[in-house]
Amino acid sequence: MKNSLSAIFSCADLPGVPRAIELFCPFASRPWTKRDLEAIDYHSEAVPYLNVNGYVDFHANDPEDPRNWSRARTWYITAASIFVVLNGTIASSISAGCARSIAAEFQVSEVVANLSTTLFQLGYCAGPFVFAPFSEFYGRRWLLYGTYACYMAFNFLCAFAPSFGAHAFGRLMAGTFVSAPLTVTPGILADLWPPFDRDNSVALLAVAVWAGPSLGPVVSAFLDQERGWRWAFYFVLWLGALGGLAAVTIPETHPSTILAQKAQRHRDAKISGFENIRADAEANGPTLRQAYKTALLRPWVLLFDPISFLCCVYMAVVFTLQFMLFSIYPIVFEEIRGWTPAVALLPLLGAVVGPLLGAVIVVADTRRRKKAFDKSKHLEPEEHLVIAMVGGVGFAVTMFWFTWTGPYASIHWICPTLAGFFLSISLLLIFVAFLNYLVETYVQYAASIVAVNTVARSLGAASAPLYADIMFQAMSVQGGGSLIAGAATVLAVIPYVFFRRGRKIRDRSKYTTFTNGGQD
Repeated sequence: MKNSLSAIFSCADLPGVPRAIELFCPFASRPWTKRDLEAIDYHSEAVPYLNVNGYVDFHANDPEDPRNWSRARTWYITAASIFVVLNGTIASSISAGCARSIAAEFQVSEVVANLSTTLFQLGYCAGPFVFAPFSEFYGRRWLLYGTYACYMAFNFLCAFAPSFGAHAFGRLMAGTFVSAPLTVTPGILADLWPPFDRDNSVALLAVAVWAGPSLGPVVSAFLDQERGWRWAFYFVLWLGALGGLAAVTIPETHPSTILAQKAQRHRDAKISGFENIRADAEANGPTLRQAYKTALLRPWVLLFDPISFLCCVYMAVVFTLQFMLFSIYPIVFEEIRGWTPAVALLPLLGAVVGPLLGAVIVVADTRRRKKAFDKSKHLEPEEHLVIAMVGGVGFAVTMFWFTWTGPYASIHWICPTLAGFFLSISLLLIFVAFLNYLVETYVQYAASIVAVNTVARSLGAASAPLYADIMFQAMSVQGGGSLIAGAATVLAVIPYVFFRRGRKIRDRSKYTTFTNGGQD
């Protein structure tokens, strides 16, 4: 019995991390402890636990099941994953605060220099199509390690580029490879947390998604002012090194991959009668070719489903505005109010702090929905849209607020700064609400619906730096800002329509597969 267990649970085969990393962060390196292994009861025999279909599965208290890991460990992996994402989101906009210096050194126009931000955002589009199928097929862990290493390598190219072409290529490839952690992290959170707790963890992820891009230009503007633009990219490298230390302590969390490893260990142990047992994913899962075919084709079919299409349009506008802010703030605070370039970006810190309060609102809304579910045992996905209705109105109101207070030097600077603070809260509420709504509405096609939504968001964000300066110089802050606020006013109707008519729209769609929003 003892020898069988030691063969099955050989330390070398545990889905943790290399031994060197165990020394760095022991409690993060494995999903369970030796005491946990000794407590496993396989009916007093070293017999694998099989489900009703005869495949290797987790038993009720299985320490290999990510949902059974300790609270401290789960939170550690959550925090480490989100910190890795924060690295990518800060890097996405780091060049916005030093575009002028990049243009001056490489003798290109400022519009061309803004391609540094645009190309990074275009790289994000690769994540759902290139890396998501790979993670579902081979697991999260090694994909995360490999792509993060490539991301760091291309950041070196960005920092030490001898020409703008080399810098631009480095930015494109860095954005491409960091899109893997951005794509994989929601999957990690889904592996670790049950539904309502997962919503709270997604709120923290949203803070990284929204705060990071607003923080990047502030950091780079001051580093550019004091040391030169390349120091902004040295900062990305240093921050990336810390992110790398966090990344390598993240173990495998994908249940299908863990079960496949578990089945392989049992086969290697050669237990009599179980020499050929398999996990469900091994026996019935798609081939890698099928996974990629689905990943490349299905999102475009889902795009034109009414709910998906309108949500993609709304999210594209929201992310376009976020990256437009990096053009609006210098006009308002540098050109109109006469601040220095670096100080003119300090009010963006309001958009860094705002998402934290937004996350608190999401947590409060999650508690509201959980109480409703506990009472009725059923919850429609439209319940997610309550905070989007608030955020939609807030988006329009705060955009008008910023537009008509920012360009007037006679109005105190705190007024547009507060507008940016509340604007960021509104945008986060819209993002979290629609993301959760789409996943629950298209639960069977969640990966595909997130993929097409990611592309819509990334295209909006990528395009903004190329025309935002020209737009606001031609139309003025009041005119350009009012145009965006007017579009936000029209789009604010969408969550109200879906909240009232969403179920009828879903009933007419052949792709929506919602069953019960309170259960996995």
